[in-house]
Amino acid sequence: MASTTFSSPPLSKLDLSLVLSQRNKKFGATSIPLSSKTHLQKFKIHHQMVRLPHFKSKCVIVSSSLNDQVEDKILPTPETTSNSHPQPEVQTRMWNWRGYSIRYQYGGNNGPALVLVHGFGANSDHWRKNIPVLAKSHRVYSIDLIGYGYSDKPKPRQFGDNSFYTFETWAAQLNDFCIDVVKDEAFFICNSIGGLVGLQAAVTEPQICKGIILLNISLRMLHIKKQPWFGRPFIRSFQNLLRGTAVGKAFFRSVATQESVRSILCQCYHDTSQVTDELVLKILNPGLEPGAADVFLEFICYSDGPLPEELLPQVKCPVLIGWGDKDPWEPIELGRNYGNFDSVEDFIVLPNVGHCPQDEAPHLVNPIVESFVSRHAKSSPGTS
Repeated sequence: MASTTFSSPPLSKLDLSLVLSQRNKKFGATSIPLSSKTHLQKFKIHHQMVRLPHFKSKCVIVSSSLNDQVEDKILPTPETTSNSHPQPEVQTRMWNWRGYSIRYQYGGNNGPALVLVHGFGANSDHWRKNIPVLAKSHRVYSIDLIGYGYSDKPKPRQFGDNSFYTFETWAAQLNDFCIDVVKDEAFFICNSIGGLVGLQAAVTEPQICKGIILLNISLRMLHIKKQPWFGRPFIRSFQNLLRGTAVGKAFFRSVATQESVRSILCQCYHDTSQVTDELVLKILNPGLEPGAADVFLEFICYSDGPLPEELLPQVKCPVLIGWGDKDPWEPIELGRNYGNFDSVEDFIVLPNVGHCPQDEAPHLVNPIVESFVSRHAKSSPGTS
């Protein structure tokens, strides 16, 4: 496993549709004990601007070195690709899951299936910069997890003492979606807590998931297992206060405003110019739907369930981790440890990017997805 760093200022202006083509490394060729992986290997990417006769505009030649092997990749600029490859139409539909209405978006008719899984408080619109690009050569689906976006939001209390909004519930939703809607195996592309959903789904039904990309997966630092024993009773009491009294609803009302949502997004996005009015409303409006407050409070009080370090050893499919190195919520210094698991084939550092790389830096994330899928997908004609 190696650590990759993207460090190319001009890349923000490029359509990197051909970056990181297939490496000479095969996943799973050797099994390396965790104890032997004490340091993450890095390979650096260098770039230079050149003119090529068969392109009308400049291209970037990227040289990446991995285990002393060097490969060159030619990356066309947007001028060379945008006209010849129009973006596919993105459609929105509803799916009935166990009696609940679930929203999803999709685009593309050919190629491997991708299912994009959002993080806490977000929805499928958080992938609006990725779906049209990836749908040019893939069947792309983005789903609203139950309780989020414009999917149904059943009240947690109707399930009694049993927790409903858990990673097990969302994993079951994800796997059933692949069976009922995608009707095929799929790659899971996940952000934040969506990474836990993808991992749990892959562990539960390993025959469905062909590979997972984790973008700044949640470290779950508030998990009960990560708290000192003497503090756990106080945590439980505080959670009961939020869920069972007016304090929780008052807290939700304070954050469910345009000003608060913008402030929160500006914390987790390093490039705050990407925090647009459109983004704020895409996140806020579904949170104003009936039942959203109860779901919000239920999840912030959810300190049980699996941890990434518990699921990664159980995953049978290849995993790639991408991490924005300016994430204030999930520090990369801690995230690097996940790169030591045998299931993780690569840990890619995304420089000057925050917690939501797919939206803040789609020009980096989209080609990583394309490269990973091309390495692990078997050619099958499937149609949505």
